[in-house]
Amino acid sequence: MNKDQREGHIDEFNAKIKQQWGKLTDDEVKQAEGNLEELSAKIQQHYGDTKESIARKLNELTDDQEK
Repeated sequence: MNKDQREGHIDEFNAKIKQQWGKLTDDEVKQAEGNLEELSAKIQQHYGDTKESIARKLNELTDDQEK
């Protein structure tokens, strides 16, 4: 397990907290942020990529879908 994978576990935990906070406060935007962060953290754990490279890849995918 490399450093980026360990950070992915921490990021996933933080994302789940953000999701729960969004549910408690009825903040759908905060919940959605938590969902996206959880996805990013799971990718980071699996592949060991940096957060920046994962964000870039996800942005490319969403940009392609909008066209």
